[in-house]
Amino acid sequence: MSDLCPRGWLDEAVRRIEADYNRSADTHLIRVDLPRYPGITLYLKDESSHPTGSLKHRLARSLFLYALCNEWIGPNSCVIEASSGSTAVSEAYFARMLGLRFIAVVPATTAAPKLDAIRFQGGEIHMVDDPRTVYDVAHRLAAETGGHYLDQFTYAERATDWRGNNNIAESIFAQMAQEEHSVPDWIVCGAGTGGTSATIGRYLRYQRYATRLCVADPEHSVFHRHFHDRSATILPEGCASRIEGIGRPRVEPSFIPGVIDRMIAVEDAASIGAMRALSDRLGRRVGGSTGTNLVACATLIEEMAAAGETGSIVTLLCDGGERYGCTYYDDAWLAGCGIDWQRSADHIARLLGQQNKGIL
Repeated sequence: MSDLCPRGWLDEAVRRIEADYNRSADTHLIRVDLPRYPGITLYLKDESSHPTGSLKHRLARSLFLYALCNEWIGPNSCVIEASSGSTAVSEAYFARMLGLRFIAVVPATTAAPKLDAIRFQGGEIHMVDDPRTVYDVAHRLAAETGGHYLDQFTYAERATDWRGNNNIAESIFAQMAQEEHSVPDWIVCGAGTGGTSATIGRYLRYQRYATRLCVADPEHSVFHRHFHDRSATILPEGCASRIEGIGRPRVEPSFIPGVIDRMIAVEDAASIGAMRALSDRLGRRVGGSTGTNLVACATLIEEMAAAGETGSIVTLLCDGGERYGCTYYDDAWLAGCGIDWQRSADHIARLLGQQNKGIL
């Protein structure tokens, strides 16, 4: 046992994280009937119900356990992450649980409520003007503090056990077991690190399900370009997505295109419109990446209906919308950014079988 990480401290750190997991119920799977498309049902895996409010809670738990069991973190470590917000919120939660200092390296454009949430969990903020520099700055801070850079973009795909062990894919199939179409035709998710898509795609193949994986990607992201052309690995300067949490300017190490069956590029305005329409349907706000997922689902639903197919589609409700009140839910902010979201909102409202009221 190294001096950095005494075995007794490590055992207690793992116990605390596992105890936190045992106290948490599984996230809900919300059924959304589609009156205009009989025989096709949409399901939302509601990841906003995690203690830190997003899908990234799963990733943060896995990254901490991975780092602990590799003895990269000890009782005096400063933990660093490069994050646009949600991952850092969840990691700050686990760092505080273990009594560790946590620094989030975030783009200056990160929504203020996300920064507030990081601070609420005890984390510190280090802003950078150029989002492409978050990696280098995180490495530098880790060296300066003698700490550890968790590096979600490298370790996301390997920190989670894709064969099972209560991962998100196993949870989805367990919750679908009693539904009419228990094996989904499609599972739809986004890609930020690529860890979730890698976990789901590998699990589908390991369990030999016929389900296909579709990744919804913001238009200003390199992932969908790389999926179609492996030589595309980086976006030109100044090309950046407005949808926080998904889409990247470079291909991240955890993005595994080979386990993805299809990618759909989604315009930012379409994502925001879909987000607003779904919020009206659910009676509560959801985040922008959920809107991106829903636009891809709409494409698949319409294709299935045109082909006379029935079945089910599962997608992720990645986080709640309370962190986007000053951006995606602010009409003046959207107008100032030149984002015309209403057409998409109307389209998705029709898909969901309702008139879009735009209340939320």
